[in-house]
Amino acid sequence: MKGLMLALAGLMLTTGVAMAELINIDNDQLIQLRKQKIPLIDVRTSPEWQETGVVEGSHQMTFFDSRGQYDAKAWLEALGPVAGKDDPVILICRTGRRTGLIGNFLTQQVGYTRVYHVTQGIRGWIEKGNPVVSPQ
Repeated sequence: MKGLMLALAGLMLTTGVAMAELINIDNDQLIQLRKQKIPLIDVRTSPEWQETGVVEGSHQMTFFDSRGQYDAKAWLEALGPVAGKDDPVILICRTGRRTGLIGNFLTQQVGYTRVYHVTQGIRGWIEKGNPVVSPQ
């Protein structure tokens, strides 16, 4: 019986990890996901938001500060009310580098099951002529 319990626990853990996904998306996919009301988290800094603007309806939640430092615990506490671990969430930064790191952190270490990562970032969004608004 104990062996069976361990096997089931291992299967459940393996299944949970396998279900976690970091999904690379482009601008067209971002538009489609936003129509589904999936929250978009802009992880850049305030000066970056001011410089380029933000995608309308995005949540501005800086992860790395201007020195590359971060407070993962505080950031996760802010993210929780916007998107829980079982809710899909979209991440965007300047070029896609930071959101790739953060997306892997969320799916591999925190347990988020579906994280979308805008691979071209806000630069790619703007280069394609998509609109931005002033940050909140």
